[in-house]
Amino acid sequence: MTSVSEHICCPMPGGAAQSGMAEAYVAGDHGPGVLLYMDAIGLRPQIERMADRVASWGYVVLAPHVFWRDGTSADLAPTGDLREPGNREAFFASGVMDRVRALTPDRVRADADVWIDTLRAHPGVTAGPLGVTGYCFGGRLALITGAHRPDDVAVVGMFHTGGIVTDSPDSPHLVVPDLTARVVAGHADGDGSNTPEQIAAFDEALLANDVPHRTAIYPGAAHGFTMADTSSYQEAGAERHFAELREALAAGLQIA
Repeated sequence: MTSVSEHICCPMPGGAAQSGMAEAYVAGDHGPGVLLYMDAIGLRPQIERMADRVASWGYVVLAPHVFWRDGTSADLAPTGDLREPGNREAFFASGVMDRVRALTPDRVRADADVWIDTLRAHPGVTAGPLGVTGYCFGGRLALITGAHRPDDVAVVGMFHTGGIVTDSPDSPHLVVPDLTARVVAGHADGDGSNTPEQIAAFDEALLANDVPHRTAIYPGAAHGFTMADTSSYQEAGAERHFAELREALAAGLQIA
């Protein structure tokens, strides 16, 4: 694990009611930049540990608090142990999805410009392409970011991501034609927010647009399988995700 990390604040754009500062965690001291989007639970020690692990492969990782409009990471953090029965479900019933729905594609793109510019400005980040990975709804943010900044993003990681393919005119999968990045996606088996039909439609979009990709359904894995601080954690799926993400980053960012 890397021992170099810090908490920073990013000045955010917007009108008087929405401008402000966003927290972010940075891990790693030198190498290509990787943007790591948190899951819907928020920026917390589990996300920081995951950023540390990715950084230990030779990257500088930025994990932003994407719910900065709604409060600090401490304000929005769960108060109970999400590994205990019922606690994860109760936390998600407390307004989490309202925050998720408020992050419209336009907001995601505006914020992504800040996250990428912050990474580029970090003294340890080397010139060249970046990687982006996301968890839960953060996978959708990673996909939108890759399509929004195709000259910057060479790898998009998406893990236990729901809502990739919808009937909405702004369904995330519709940005696939704008990608120049390779995609690695690990889908949770039996995820009600990402059905086999939706997974197949996403794969079809990747194939139709000649996007290099590696996608798979992880057997027996629940939505949230990478998160060791929740009851959804599956060690086999989490470790497989790290291996596949590491391989994709190495290939796309040219790390030996």
